[in-house]
Amino acid sequence: MYLLDTTSTAAISIYALLLAAYRSMQVLYTRPINGPAVSAEPIETPAPLPAVDVIVPSFNEDPGILSACLASIADQDYPGELRVYVVDDGSRNREAIVRVHDFYSRDPRFTFILLPENVGKRKAQIAAISQSFGELVLNVDSDSTIAFDVVSKLVSKMRNPEVGAAMGQLTASNRSDTWLTRLIDMEYWLACNEERAAQARFGAVMCCCGPCAMYRRSALAALLDQYETQLFRGKPSDFGEDRHLTILMLKAGFRTEYVPDAIVATVVPDRLKPYLRQQLRWARSTFRDTFLALPLLGGLNRYLTFDAVGQTMGPLLLALSIVTGLAHFIMTATLPWWTILMIASMAMIRCSLVAWNARQLRFLGYVLHTPINLFLLIPLKAYALCTLSNSDWLSRYSAPNVPVSGGKQTPIQTSGLTAPD
Repeated sequence: MYLLDTTSTAAISIYALLLAAYRSMQVLYTRPINGPAVSAEPIETPAPLPAVDVIVPSFNEDPGILSACLASIADQDYPGELRVYVVDDGSRNREAIVRVHDFYSRDPRFTFILLPENVGKRKAQIAAISQSFGELVLNVDSDSTIAFDVVSKLVSKMRNPEVGAAMGQLTASNRSDTWLTRLIDMEYWLACNEERAAQARFGAVMCCCGPCAMYRRSALAALLDQYETQLFRGKPSDFGEDRHLTILMLKAGFRTEYVPDAIVATVVPDRLKPYLRQQLRWARSTFRDTFLALPLLGGLNRYLTFDAVGQTMGPLLLALSIVTGLAHFIMTATLPWWTILMIASMAMIRCSLVAWNARQLRFLGYVLHTPINLFLLIPLKAYALCTLSNSDWLSRYSAPNVPVSGGKQTPIQTSGLTAPD
């Protein structure tokens, strides 16, 4: 009994020290949220503006959500050449989706690609990339909408030839729907304005998130084969596209950046079950690509090594303290008060500091995320670590097996369709 109590106390104490040091360094290296913004004015440069190709893969998307996504792209203020490639990845609701395509086919910037069957987001992206030719490629998820100046702001960041990829700030477009969407919106804010912002100080954002990320075509072209043929334990990897492509960019020697005022709104799960499916998929992706990123850390700033340690060891220490604390309670009927007080104190202190830094009282409510993390997300991450080769229980239906090389899908391209009456 004494061993269980001591282990729980030691684990939570070490976790508290690690978390305090990690968060302190994160705050130190985070770029000020209210600092100088990237200009939203038209970019003035003596050289021609780079052409931007926007890739929008879509699978079984709600027609209204897809229409909103395409409208936000059509309304961009970017003065350079902008082309949009919308890829329907074998949707079952294609009849409804094609009506949306028909409307936007009035705009000559739009091209539509219909894949005969579902092959997965990665191959859908590649189908469009292989047909496009702009200097910069912007991936936008079909359930996301981007602010009118996102392309201009990301292009401004990409003018540095050392930058291979850049992402904007994510928000939840359906934030006000449920208590869960409110928590997820705060979770996104923290992930972007703490984690990504600190990593960007050293030009090494570890995941340029899928809802909206821009890539340099010259870098992308050199990495496309590796991206398409990713394997894990000899099996094709069909999720975690954004994180894997970001790691490939870093391995190739490019910087990856975060632009906090390039605002992207994306639809988030409003119920617990879809949220947990999404988190399981992300957890597996994170573990897989963390192993891939480990050799990079030696050549990057030491903070990024500490960042990887904090994100990996922190949950393990917390899990150890919870498991041993529960075991002690079951065997002795005595609550592990030190563990409980430490967890509650850390949650309240962090939420209070974030509320102060962000000047938003809503972050005080993020303390409700603590029980979700303790009793749902940590066990889920443990399950993800034990099932890294498994691709089931994802947020969408799994794509059928298709050849990695040769035998690729032949896309049906449709553009200039007649608009509906």
